[in-house]
Amino acid sequence: MKVALFQMQVTSGNIAANLGSIAEAARKAANNGASLLVAPELALTGYGAGDIIHTLAEPSDGAQLAKLEAIAAAHGIAIVSGFAERDGAVIYNSAAYVDGKGERAIYRKSHLFGDYERALFKPAPPATCLFQHGGLKIGLLICYDVEFPENVRRLALVGVDLVIVPTALPAGPSGTFIAHKMIQVRAFENQLFVAYVNHAGKDENFTFAGLSRLAAPDGSLLVEVGDAEEQLRFADIDLAARETAMAEYSYLRDLG
Repeated sequence: MKVALFQMQVTSGNIAANLGSIAEAARKAANNGASLLVAPELALTGYGAGDIIHTLAEPSDGAQLAKLEAIAAAHGIAIVSGFAERDGAVIYNSAAYVDGKGERAIYRKSHLFGDYERALFKPAPPATCLFQHGGLKIGLLICYDVEFPENVRRLALVGVDLVIVPTALPAGPSGTFIAHKMIQVRAFENQLFVAYVNHAGKDENFTFAGLSRLAAPDGSLLVEVGDAEEQLRFADIDLAARETAMAEYSYLRDLG
């Protein structure tokens, strides 16, 4: 299966512009043979949009995801994107999978990072959010969630092949370490693929590290973005690589 990673320059607070950017990326990704496009955390609202996120947040059955679904249908490609989800009076930092054919999965972030996120969102209980696509069993996490090893291990133990992680990783030493070291380790220790897709550039509140990547079960990188510029990158995911890694390293079998 070919996956497209969209390291996206989001227009803060502008849903229409961001859906337009995702639509153009979806067109290009489909033309390059990808069947799944991944956009960053809160890609529809912008991560650093601040309090306006409360105004822009919509239920998962609202117009924003309907438009995302229409983009997927128009271009024949499934999409994962971050969005701000309203559930009554509560706002979650969420990610949606839509396939353009009516199949959806919604994941709510369980580990909120810093005072900024805690002022805007409610944390959800840790959850195992799964869907099937392109012959793969896929799980969702968001940004800080992947930095807690138990979250990825929980997905590995139910047989996930690929963990998709929309993120808003800030520039700086810790962000560089997470991108360059932690993501590959999470893939290696759980013998699965990890797609980690960040924002490009900056918004009014944050400067992003970029550094999107797709790590393979042996810890190698199928995609390695080295900067914070907007770009669309591709990788072919071959389950034989996971089988080889599991045959060589027996972490999951040896948990006891």
